[in-house]
Amino acid sequence: MLWTAAGAVALTAGAGGYLYYRLNANIQNAPLFAGEEGDAGKEVPDAFGRTPINVLVIGSDSRDNPEDCQIGGDCGGGANADVNLLLHVSADRSNATVMSIPRDLVTDLPGCKDKSGKSVFKAQRGMINSTLQGGPGCTVAAVRKLTDLPIDHFVQVNFTGVIKMSDAVGGVPVCVSDNVYDPYSHLRLTKGEHTLQGMAALQFVRTRHGFGDGTDTGRSSAQHLFLGSMVRQLKGAGTLTDPGKLLSLADAATKALTVDPGLDGITKLVGLGQDISKVPSERITFTTMQIIHDPANDSRRLIGPGATELFRAIGNDQSLSGGGPPPGDAASTAPSAPADPPAPSSAPAGPDRSGITVVVRNGTSVTGRAKALVEALRQDGFAKGTDTGPSTTAEHTAVTHPAGKEAEAQQVAAALGLPASAVQAGKGSSIELLIGADWTTGTSYPAGAAGTAASAPPADPKTLLKGADASTADDTSGCAQVGHEGTVSLPGYRGSMTPVQAFDRSKDVPLSAP
Repeated sequence: MLWTAAGAVALTAGAGGYLYYRLNANIQNAPLFAGEEGDAGKEVPDAFGRTPINVLVIGSDSRDNPEDCQIGGDCGGGANADVNLLLHVSADRSNATVMSIPRDLVTDLPGCKDKSGKSVFKAQRGMINSTLQGGPGCTVAAVRKLTDLPIDHFVQVNFTGVIKMSDAVGGVPVCVSDNVYDPYSHLRLTKGEHTLQGMAALQFVRTRHGFGDGTDTGRSSAQHLFLGSMVRQLKGAGTLTDPGKLLSLADAATKALTVDPGLDGITKLVGLGQDISKVPSERITFTTMQIIHDPANDSRRLIGPGATELFRAIGNDQSLSGGGPPPGDAASTAPSAPADPPAPSSAPAGPDRSGITVVVRNGTSVTGRAKALVEALRQDGFAKGTDTGPSTTAEHTAVTHPAGKEAEAQQVAAALGLPASAVQAGKGSSIELLIGADWTTGTSYPAGAAGTAASAPPADPKTLLKGADASTADDTSGCAQVGHEGTVSLPGYRGSMTPVQAFDRSKDVPLSAP
């Protein structure tokens, strides 16, 4: 949905002042981070000063307005994050990853507070979707805690938004592997291809019991197919050339969104849309984090083997579609300047480090190591207050940081050639560079030093995605896999049945789409 919303807004932004203010007035906002501890994190610039973008897309099941209430039933207050998609756009804009975090995932959740500092969500172990009860900033805090990835923005979409945006793009083509009826989402489709609009589109993305094993894993896979198809619709020739449809799409998109203050204006959404539009469809990877069944509750999931490595790869800005930027792509070299506004002829300046103060401690037996690194850091633009601290002993070099200062610590590591794995949370109030016995000479960390991952090549995408359902946005061959287990039930029938059996036994229920 984010591609649809941002792309539509970007394409309509130049249509005139009245339209600008109309769309701007549609957008609602809420704080980015509501955790009681820490913050949303900060991205680490690459060698050219470019930064990745991480956007958490939240699908809310809220029914607190008449329209959503009528659509979803079970009216009342409260909300759950039924969809959590973490969109990562690489620093060079050559690739993107969309990672689903299943709603059924049980993990350690942070405590959250509102703008006034009042507690609105208690720290607990529970399903990650429950954090939306503390607001979208609470869900951001939970995803931050789970993945240790910085979250730059969030976009929350409600039921009505899914319906209106699918209508505005003229429908979204999808395929189902078998006849399916999910009486909980009310999706009823025959085997094969369909173009879904309005309520049918919402039924499809909400369907859980009808796909896969009846859990959120099957639903996430179907959502990836839907979103990939929507990306192709948006990028396809002629889809957005009709001014009336374009205005309808932008109007629906902005009315459907709640965003953080960093995106609460047309100009800001346009910038995001332009960044996203640079990524080719074949380099947009959809995946679901690795999970396992919870032994204590078969309907719940726990973080699985490989998930931490997947999070780390995303944090290291690694493409999961394989390979680097396309040959001849501007992203394969130093970044070119944007066409508007005119750009300087030279490459962008590096990140501003003047506000980062570092305490350097010598953990080697070599006299003067801390002083040498202090001077090197000052010359690299770090704060003049950077100075030496008490000496100690250490086997490996590390950069430690207090809560909320991870991004700054990563800049220290990057400036010295240290691997990202050398950055660790510390107990003190300062960013500290501890020089270990693995670095006794020079002011640039030696590549391949023993005991570190400095020389390790990026992990193979196939390895990173092992145990994680994955596809790319250009793949048109996939069908949502209808489940063949007893995951649904019908009035008048005993026990459970498959979604295919439910289809056959519900001939009086109209099809969601022809």
